Amino acid sequence: MRNLITIVSCLIVGLASAQYSGKPPVDTTDNARMIRTIEQSLNLYYAEHSFQSNHDSIIDALNYEVSDVPEFSDSVYCERLNVMNEMSPFHLDCNKQTLKTIKFFVQKRRGFTRIVLGRSKLYFDMFEEKLIEHGLPIELKYLAVIESGLRPQVKSRAGALGLWQFMYRTGRMYGLNENSYIDERMDPELATDAACRYLKKLYGIYGDWNLALASYNAGPGNVNKAIRRSGNKLTYWEVRPFLPRETQGYVPNFIAAAYLMTYHAEHNIIPAEATIAYSQLDTMCLSKGVHFSSISTLLGIEEEEVKRLNPIYKRDYIPKTDPEQCVYLPLELIGELVSNEDSLYAIEYSKYTKPTYSSNTTTNTILKPNNSYNGAYQYHKVKSGETLGTIAERYRTTVSTVQRMNGLRSTRIYVGQRLKVKKSAATTNTTPTNTTSTKYYSVRKGDTFGKIAQRHNKTITQLKRLNPRVNIDRLSIGQKIRVR
Repeated sequence: MRNLITIVSCLIVGLASAQYSGKPPVDTTDNARMIRTIEQSLNLYYAEHSFQSNHDSIIDALNYEVSDVPEFSDSVYCERLNVMNEMSPFHLDCNKQTLKTIKFFVQKRRGFTRIVLGRSKLYFDMFEEKLIEHGLPIELKYLAVIESGLRPQVKSRAGALGLWQFMYRTGRMYGLNENSYIDERMDPELATDAACRYLKKLYGIYGDWNLALASYNAGPGNVNKAIRRSGNKLTYWEVRPFLPRETQGYVPNFIAAAYLMTYHAEHNIIPAEATIAYSQLDTMCLSKGVHFSSISTLLGIEEEEVKRLNPIYKRDYIPKTDPEQCVYLPLELIGELVSNEDSLYAIEYSKYTKPTYSSNTTTNTILKPNNSYNGAYQYHKVKSGETLGTIAERYRTTVSTVQRMNGLRSTRIYVGQRLKVKKSAATTNTTPTNTTSTKYYSVRKGDTFGKIAQRHNKTITQLKRLNPRVNIDRLSIGQKIRVR
């Protein structure tokens, strides 16, 4: 993944060289425009590369209707598994148990498969990089599908956590630390690296990938007991009857997940819309502690989106540490964050560093509306589709100022809410006009709400906010969608 910060640094170095060579300084406006062009070009390239698929062509060729649930003979399933076996060091056996599990997934886990196919766009590229780096089979990426459904914050009843479901003690053994603010078992990259090292060790013990998978689930102690009870057999299917009940279904589940992730189109399973791919992300490391809400305020994105892309943080707060903690965001937002880092810390300071205290307690901090504003002000009634960002722009002020004047700790507002806003020369004695032009997009054949959002560099949540009355599951050709 290209790092936008590196690009910016190179441009800065180039500007410095130009100054020393006696050439006139570069216009910073042109420079900013160039940066935006680079960001947009990279994002479009990654989007086109990451979301391309032959799924639609397979569906069209097979002439499926939306509701069709295709069924195949056992021989077809076995033939497909044999094709997969030719390219895999795993023993993807076609037997009674695997066929039964595949058919169950095909009939009862179609929705689950759609969802993990969508989530795989965010994680599989990174999984493959790590697996290749450790010299492990690519197929191990499907293990996280059955472990967590590709949800980094999911926790089992036994306490296992993250994409790879590490128990606390095992996670510590492989360098995954936890404190009040951070749990590295939920960090996608760190946990994947730890899982690779653990799986490599397990394969080194058994020399058989299916037994290594069984020991990943049940622990080496339980697998060793099963081996002894089986009369010292050394293949999974011979040892399987002596394993714990859950582990008896573990490898068949893995084979079924691998099969369906490979042949989902043939089964008329359409992937859920992917909001972003791993290649479209970048990072920025922070020199100060920052709340998710401050990032949300600065960039105008939902806190939930920041949280979704940064699951390592337990309390919606990125602490100051050495080495510095980093935040994952889409490429263009990281560029904006780099350009406005000082503003981010100013927002954090104004929201969290200078609270007032209630008269009844000295332990709880309460942020009160700023009623001491000396200038003229007026009230604005929130309309459908408006955000704090658009309101602030309309009144030629900043989001943090509107928040401070109204005692808001987040950017969440609701239709009909009355907000106190600064009255400037541009608004005095006149009705405020929206300086942001409205733009609409006409729905074309094959469009989905997710694709439209992606095409216009927005999240689905942002596009929903602009189109509150649109049924996103029933778009019609020619329908107008507001995109700005």
